[in-house]
Amino acid sequence: MRYEPWITLDTEAGDIAVHLELALEAADEGEADEIETKFEALKSNYEQQNLLELMPGEVDGNDCFLTVHSGAGGTEACDWASMLFRMYLRWAERRGFKIEEVDMQEAEGGLKSATIKVLGAYAYGYLKCETGVHRLVRISPFDANSRRHTSFSSVYAFPVLDDSIEVEIKPEDLRVDTYRSGGAGGQHINKTDSAVRFTHLPTGIVVACQSERSQTMNRATAMSMLRARLYEHYKTEKEKENEKFAAEKKDISWGNQVRNYVFQPYTLVKDTRTKVESGNIQAVMDGEIDMFIEAFLKAAAV
Repeated sequence: MRYEPWITLDTEAGDIAVHLELALEAADEGEADEIETKFEALKSNYEQQNLLELMPGEVDGNDCFLTVHSGAGGTEACDWASMLFRMYLRWAERRGFKIEEVDMQEAEGGLKSATIKVLGAYAYGYLKCETGVHRLVRISPFDANSRRHTSFSSVYAFPVLDDSIEVEIKPEDLRVDTYRSGGAGGQHINKTDSAVRFTHLPTGIVVACQSERSQTMNRATAMSMLRARLYEHYKTEKEKENEKFAAEKKDISWGNQVRNYVFQPYTLVKDTRTKVESGNIQAVMDGEIDMFIEAFLKAAAV
């Protein structure tokens, strides 16, 4: 347990108690607003610290790589992947986290896949529960007959590792491919082989980066991603808890989803693991997903 924050909270609580006592003795009602403001800030900090205690893992406090993949279904699925991707961008924005684009594979109607780096305290601790298949039910805007469609996208979160965590990668176990970056970026980024893809042959793990003009920088980012993915892979094997991270390996299809998003005939977002739900689907798609994250962390701590 991290004791320093709790000591600070205890000191602040004592200061508020003294302030209240002095105000009561002086019968000074003018201090009420200031005391209430201090108390609400203390309450918020207390709740936040309680949440952080639910993330004691070795890498929970680290930055996070987040990947969104569209499932089968063409334009419909790519649009859903794009919507999910935006949801996470908005969530990160609300928390004041910084976002760095790592890899972006656009497709007709949206995204085939996208990987970002989320920089902020406990980014991985918060986002690790988002790993899995996310299912959407709605009246398709791409269907001329306005029929209801079901789409799937997978999300995978893995930690950015610091130098204190060693992961061995043998050169002979690595296949390196370079190719021309796609998307925006001007002539240089599109006409040179700056994008990098690493395939780890023993595990089959594949990572790619095309966000930088320099192949050297893309190599460094891709290697960081690969180390993080391998850390998760070996950790899972060692602990024999494959179900904890199995969502990445499941089909992006019916029956494997961790959360359902229903737009029609009613509006509801429901987490299949914790049963937490919200009828305000617009707020959820605008990044208000903390209720699902907190419920998952509390359930995992039991």
